[in-house]
Amino acid sequence: MTVGLAVITGGTRGLGESLVKRFWNAGFSLVVTARQEADIHKVLNRLSKRVDQKALAIPCDMGSPAQITEFIDRVKLACPKPTVLVNNAAMQGPIGPLSENNFSVWQQALQVNLLAPVALCQGFIPLMTSSGGGSIINLSGGGATGPRANFSAYATAKAGLVRFSETIAEELRPSGIRVNCIAPGAMKTDMLAEVLSKAHEAGEKEHSMASKVFEEGGASMERVADLALFLASDASKGITGKLISAVWDDWEHWPEYLSELSKSDAYTLRRITGRDRGFTWGDK
Repeated sequence: MTVGLAVITGGTRGLGESLVKRFWNAGFSLVVTARQEADIHKVLNRLSKRVDQKALAIPCDMGSPAQITEFIDRVKLACPKPTVLVNNAAMQGPIGPLSENNFSVWQQALQVNLLAPVALCQGFIPLMTSSGGGSIINLSGGGATGPRANFSAYATAKAGLVRFSETIAEELRPSGIRVNCIAPGAMKTDMLAEVLSKAHEAGEKEHSMASKVFEEGGASMERVADLALFLASDASKGITGKLISAVWDDWEHWPEYLSELSKSDAYTLRRITGRDRGFTWGDK
């Protein structure tokens, strides 16, 4: 039995493919997008056949605002009532000091990592509202919660995506649409391989971390997919506006503490004041 319709971006490699498989096996119909339609079909052809579910391949380059508009229009025609949007597509952007970055590539990283998810949310929120609610799941990443030297475009975009998610979560509370971000942890992906290949530009700290992930395996993509499915399901009702670590947070048990969680700024971005650190001189 189909439990809903999930739109998943960046669904052809690594975590994206894990998300596609997890949602399909849970009973969702799918709209999967990536730049190359042939790559999407390769992933969809590996799914088990289900007579009561459908999976559509609609290619889109998230670096192109015009293609994003066309993608939204095509989804509206083919599947007018999506219940879940998973913004997974991402690009690394330029690696190295800002003064040495190609600014066009820097801007492109913001387009793919921040502006594309914003545009998709804007396009699909009215459809979710008319369907009675839904769940938006945005994939965060390294640099969202702290400085990440030599990755300024990626970190800036992901920090912006988290604050954007928190903001529209408040806007959408009356509509029944939940909005959350996932911090997946460092995974063995093509993007992390790029860090290894640009050791000098990335810096010793980043290169060492990437090497360790490739040696030890890194965070589990299946665990991230489990969290995404949790956030898409009724099990997470009442959880919105949060940045959740797939690795470190005990999110399975959060529904037991909804009253406390909904009144707290825990698991959000916030400014650290002097009083938070016991300073006696910094605050009035």
